[in-house]
Amino acid sequence: MRKFFLTVWLIVILGAAGIAWISWQSFISEPISKQSESIVFEVPKGANAKRIASLLHAQGFLPKPQLFVWYLRYQEKHHLLKAGEFEIQPSFTVDQLIDTLINGETVSYEATIIAGHTFKQTLTLLQTLPKLKQELDITDIEGLQKAFDVQGNISDKYPYANLEGQFLPETYYYHAGDSDKTVLLRAHKALLSVLEKAWQGRQKDLPLTSAEQALILASIVEKETGYAPERAEIAGVFVNRLRKNMRLQTDPTVIYGIGKDYDGNIRKRDLNSKTAYNTYQMAGLPPTPIANPSREAIEASLQPNETKALYFVAKGGGQHEFSTNLAAHNRAVRKYILNK
Repeated sequence: MRKFFLTVWLIVILGAAGIAWISWQSFISEPISKQSESIVFEVPKGANAKRIASLLHAQGFLPKPQLFVWYLRYQEKHHLLKAGEFEIQPSFTVDQLIDTLINGETVSYEATIIAGHTFKQTLTLLQTLPKLKQELDITDIEGLQKAFDVQGNISDKYPYANLEGQFLPETYYYHAGDSDKTVLLRAHKALLSVLEKAWQGRQKDLPLTSAEQALILASIVEKETGYAPERAEIAGVFVNRLRKNMRLQTDPTVIYGIGKDYDGNIRKRDLNSKTAYNTYQMAGLPPTPIANPSREAIEASLQPNETKALYFVAKGGGQHEFSTNLAAHNRAVRKYILNK
């Protein structure tokens, strides 16, 4: 009888061991979810293995969260899990899940700085993006200048003037929890790098005395055309005018000078107004950039076409008619503007 009970007990133990082994193999080898789509899973800062397992289980992943916690501790990896957002595939095995949470790339988001946008437009757009913390205060001009190490007196009419043109228009990638300041610091650093390289390789004898002047010119070129093949030609026109001490007479500077009162139209009184940015009334370049110039606009301004043109007028499709003298320019104006 004793032998019988021992046999039964052995069978029970072996059966339990078999069930445990099957369960373990299932845990190790089978997918962590029966769902059909991946999820973006956020690991909160400071969350321990138990908390992470519970959060995954609540979203339909990891059917055996307690076993997951034990497995992590057994492997001595429970302290290696990173905070952040990760894309979790339902087809992952538990080992693939652990590798993702330790070594995987966190989910990134796009932040695009648009060429030709002012600083206010740029920051306002950034602050609408998901998962990006708002660290900067659009109303704290002094704080904004300090954040980007930008110097200059603050004007009541043009409060963001010293911040214009300081951020390179490109697409930057950020992670959840990054801030608008972080993105703009990267864009500012990129702008300084591009500007320095272009300035060092500039054409000889340009009528520009500093990289800052080149940036101002580039911002005007950017606003004058979105048609890439014409950037260097338009830059050449402005360089010719600067050399001849002719006024630049460019509408985008007038618009910036009007400021918040601009309603989409430039009137005669606007052209006659003596603002710091009205290049119809003032010689040379305005005091600051008027927008963020692209890399291409910066390069065009420092490698302008050698042209005899002194004038240009929009003829549609983003393109312009260029003229070498005022009579030809007036004919082009009548053709493309007055006869519309």
